[in-house]
Amino acid sequence: MAILAVVGLVAVGIGNGNVTVGTGNGTGPRPQSTVHYPIRWDTENTMKVKRPQPTVSYPIRFPAADGGR
Repeated sequence: MAILAVVGLVAVGIGNGNVTVGTGNGTGPRPQSTVHYPIRWDTENTMKVKRPQPTVSYPIRFPAADGGR
């Protein structure tokens, strides 16, 4: 059983040979910002949204709330 554990540890060690943990000196690549501030939108090309219109032109009457249906 101990031999199997040693073989497993060797396999894991060989598979992760290029990994360094916590030994970086801060010279690695840094993420670059892709956003340009201030953000502006062209107001001339915006479309006006048409407001919804009722589908009926007569009032809908509901019966009084007597408790019965």
